[in-house]
Amino acid sequence: MKDLKYKLILASNSPRRKELLAGLGVPFEVRVLQDIDEHYPENLPVNEVARYIAKEKADAYRRIVAADELIITADTVVIVGDEILGKPVDEADAVRMLKLLSGRTHQVMTGVCLLTAEKERCFDVTTDVTFKALTDEEIHYYVNRYRPFDKAGAYGIQEWIGYIGVTGLNGSYYNVMGLPVQRIYQELTIHY
Repeated sequence: MKDLKYKLILASNSPRRKELLAGLGVPFEVRVLQDIDEHYPENLPVNEVARYIAKEKADAYRRIVAADELIITADTVVIVGDEILGKPVDEADAVRMLKLLSGRTHQVMTGVCLLTAEKERCFDVTTDVTFKALTDEEIHYYVNRYRPFDKAGAYGIQEWIGYIGVTGLNGSYYNVMGLPVQRIYQELTIHY
């Protein structure tokens, strides 16, 4: 990658996002503000939610971004039908989500904002993921063993459930993990 004129700041504590951004081979630091509101208007179309939340996160950094910094904010949602599956609140909610995803194709959408003191670029990336019909035993094993309570849709594609359950993927695998690094690389090389 060409030399960037900005210091990259990842506005996320997600271990997966840190790992994915590190894979681009560019230095970055992590800076996370607390208590950023991640709510969205109820009437917002589901395919606009991830970008909306990523932009809200970017707006929280606007007053503190230095002239030589580029802040990356992101939000990932899982969409099945017209329902957004966020992070499960407990074990029963995780089981409910996985049963909803079982035997179906759903969308994983990540909204990303790249913010500097001068400009902001926001975009989203969507990946279609298809699961086989999961058995109750498989769902309960995964939820009890992997505790996917910090993951949208109650699953990590890079974990056991992805190994045994995902039968199809159309789009970016890394987007499903939480950060569409190919698109971020493209944006950085073209616009920054």
